[in-house]
Amino acid sequence: MGKTTAEKIFDAHLVNEPFPGTKVLRLDAVLCHEITTPIAIDDLIRRDKDRVFDSTKIKAVIDHVTPSKDTKTATQAKILRDWARRHDIKDFFDIGANGVCHALFPERGFIRPGYTVIMGDSHTCTHGAFGAFAAGIGTTDLEVGILKGVCAFRQPKTIKFNITGTLPKGVYAKDVILHIIGKIGVNGATDRVMEFHGSTIDDMTMESRMTLCNMAIEAGGTSGICQPDMTTVEYLWPFIMGEFADKDAALAEYSQWRADVDAEYDQTIEIDVTVLEPTITFGYKPDQVKTISEIAGTPVDQIYIGSCTNGRLEDLRIAAQILKGHKLAPNVRGILSPATPKIQQQAMQEGLIDIFMEAGFCVTNPTCGACLGMSNGVLADGEVCASTTNRNFMGRMGKGGMVHLMSPATAAASAIEGVIADPRKYL
Repeated sequence: MGKTTAEKIFDAHLVNEPFPGTKVLRLDAVLCHEITTPIAIDDLIRRDKDRVFDSTKIKAVIDHVTPSKDTKTATQAKILRDWARRHDIKDFFDIGANGVCHALFPERGFIRPGYTVIMGDSHTCTHGAFGAFAAGIGTTDLEVGILKGVCAFRQPKTIKFNITGTLPKGVYAKDVILHIIGKIGVNGATDRVMEFHGSTIDDMTMESRMTLCNMAIEAGGTSGICQPDMTTVEYLWPFIMGEFADKDAALAEYSQWRADVDAEYDQTIEIDVTVLEPTITFGYKPDQVKTISEIAGTPVDQIYIGSCTNGRLEDLRIAAQILKGHKLAPNVRGILSPATPKIQQQAMQEGLIDIFMEAGFCVTNPTCGACLGMSNGVLADGEVCASTTNRNFMGRMGKGGMVHLMSPATAAASAIEGVIADPRKYL
């Protein structure tokens, strides 16, 4: 019997199985940021276990509130900063070099096919786009990961999503994943890996695949996983070229992590993207979705483009294409936060930042702040945001605020019209 990608990774990383079905896995990367990791650091210190299993496999960043906005967030940053220095963690990204974790770490080549990756952050599932098993975990598991380089999991079953067809004009990876979540519900993939297959995925860039996997958690998924292919190799090539004779050799190595054709799945779900429209959330759950034809005209107060979901260069290019030559509607404010300094620099070189600023956007440094309602774009009670982020929970971007999730294209069109708008008319 064949195996899924997750089953192959579990088998290759198995350390032991202390209880039936509970598998302790060796970790390839432990990712850390200043919101969840300081709690683990303080507890390890209290237990006289202030150690790290391997400083080269720990990657840390200050990204959720950056620069710090008050004494509390400055203290959190200091705890992480001092810890990274104390343990000689070279891959630590402080103010100026930092970016949104789930964009920065792949950009630096830290994620590879077949890897096991954990972080005290639910959107760690993003990294499954590389054919890795990546999962968000709690404080206790993070402490064990930092200290011992292992993590215990109940091996999840896998749902296969076979996504086929050519994306219509104005429809992107964000629309696809919102459609899927709307179809299966916020509990539809609980304790499951969401494994993405099909011609649509084959045609996607790594940026789009990361967008897709990023929101697996919003359907309850443990991780989202794409199959490693030449697109994966091309993205990683600057970091792996010294390890392989050529790209074909790298592809041959990474292909071992592709699911077998006779792998068994918990279920298989077919999605034909040719019929999709731009898709947007309403209400306070990610599975509450409507097509643009159902929700167009809904008033908004703020446009936010950024986050670990849609703050990459591809996203900025899409939005800028629509915004070029237009101004923000007088009733809205626009905020752009490129996901990493590299993305920000590239966007400046390509003239994208000029387009956003000429349209009236405020351009901020890379930060997660607005997405979780902590800084750089918090909503007032009763305000509505058209956002490219990943969560529309009540109060997510500010107490009493409403968030409509959408693609960068739809957000850009909405910025021009001041209401949720169809991006296709601008393409």
